[in-house]
Amino acid sequence: MNTQQGSEIFSAIVAAPFGAMGIRTEDGRVRELVYLPPHFHEKDAQDPVAEQACAQVLRYFDDADFVFTLPLMERGSDFQRRVWEAICAIPRGAVRTYGHLAKEIGSAPRAVGQACGANWFPLIIPCHRVTSASGLGGFSNHDDENGFHLSVKRWLLKHEGVSQSPWRQQSIWD
Repeated sequence: MNTQQGSEIFSAIVAAPFGAMGIRTEDGRVRELVYLPPHFHEKDAQDPVAEQACAQVLRYFDDADFVFTLPLMERGSDFQRRVWEAICAIPRGAVRTYGHLAKEIGSAPRAVGQACGANWFPLIIPCHRVTSASGLGGFSNHDDENGFHLSVKRWLLKHEGVSQSPWRQQSIWD
């Protein structure tokens, strides 16, 4: 497989329908998952946890109901972990607004959005299931309506069978 600038920080890179997923591992745990644009090439797993993560990410791409069972590093503040726990409770095929989650955990929508953007484990903590009250909202600290990250969010929602369609039509892959 080809190596390229930036790929050396990843323990593996898996091809994805929207580009690629970078996988970083450390001390026998997943440290981070990263959405990568299509110009990143696949990279073979460098350790057993990265190999396991590759297999599970690919299973998710084949089956939106797949449940991840990866060992994850402890990341984030107590508040972020509360937000991420609430996000994990959103069932596949459903979305919640930042405001809904904020009310659920006793916080503010902006703080929920910031915790979503700080998510180290996208797909596993499905922050793509959180939208604004008026539409798609941001994703992974990006809000360019026609950019890579929001197109990934559209793909993930479509993959999971979310029935709302206003954001689907703007995907760079449709």
